[in-house]
Amino acid sequence: MSTVEKALAAALYADGDEVLDTAASLLAADPSADAELRGRGEEQLRRAWERGWQPADVVRLVRRDLDDAHERLAAELITGESRGYGDRMAPRWRAQLADLADHEPYRADRFTYATAVLQLYRLLARLPRVEPVAPPPGTPVTAAASPHEPRMLTRIRALLAKAEATGYPEEAEALSAKAQELMARHSIDEAVLAHGARSKDAPSACRIGVDAPYETAKAVLLDAVASANHCRAVWNGPFAFSTVVGFEGDLESVELLYTSLLVQGTAAMTTAESAQRAGGRRRTKTFRQSFWTAYASRLGEHLAAVAEEQVSADLLPVLATRDVAVAEQADRMFPRTTTTRVRGASDLDGWRDGMSAADRARRGPRSRRPLP
Repeated sequence: MSTVEKALAAALYADGDEVLDTAASLLAADPSADAELRGRGEEQLRRAWERGWQPADVVRLVRRDLDDAHERLAAELITGESRGYGDRMAPRWRAQLADLADHEPYRADRFTYATAVLQLYRLLARLPRVEPVAPPPGTPVTAAASPHEPRMLTRIRALLAKAEATGYPEEAEALSAKAQELMARHSIDEAVLAHGARSKDAPSACRIGVDAPYETAKAVLLDAVASANHCRAVWNGPFAFSTVVGFEGDLESVELLYTSLLVQGTAAMTTAESAQRAGGRRRTKTFRQSFWTAYASRLGEHLAAVAEEQVSADLLPVLATRDVAVAEQADRMFPRTTTTRVRGASDLDGWRDGMSAADRARRGPRSRRPLP
């Protein structure tokens, strides 16, 4: 039995630091084992891909359950393992790999390094099977993605970037409202084109991280964004992500807007807390929880209203057909789902400030009617 086999047999499925220290000491004392150790890590990744995981999922879970050293190790391991696939990767997979390029390599003494590697491999070995949202790497890509991003999505990205950069909440929310209006139009245009060409395009899925704290409210917000863009979202609380099912153009819109609204919501909450402290009132976790709950709830109403404004009667049958296709795909992927009780808001100031942050979006451009 090789050094690596002995170390992994001892460390992967046992808990406790003593066993881990013994295994790390074995690896630290045997530099000739390094190549085999890395190869075993790549095997763990391939098993994870077969179980439905993707690079962003793994890195997000490592970031949550371990620390920065393990995240850098994971990014380096994933990048190296993926080099062998060439072009046999879905576009979203390649995009996730590109996001890992900014991670710095992890450097430490041999014992510390081996300990971190074993902790990472232990997490990888225990990953369960999840619903796949794309074929694993190495599968031939049947349809190449267009190398040119649609002009509408470029405009949406620009609007959301401005919304995140401005220091004025009213302007940020007005820009978000305009972005959602363009997203709704883009979705409708895609649906009409697909219907007219009798496209064989079918719903697909992606996973979007829903990170703590206040993850329940954030999952509600993501669900609202997904619904407004003709998608369905299913939240997996234990692994901190939602799977969003929809047509490809709509999925990208959901990712764009949800990320932007998180950034803007955080900025608005920080401003609200500063105002509360200036008034001599100390705010707590209940304030922030209530803020996010109200923010998600009210924005859901707003996004639905903006999306509805873009739909004329003659488009209803086309969109209904796509909605049915999305619902059927979501039901196939998740035949058994449960509902989750949303924690109530217990801080009135937090609730009011969250509602106010969302309501300012009423003053967005081209708004033709007030929110209900």
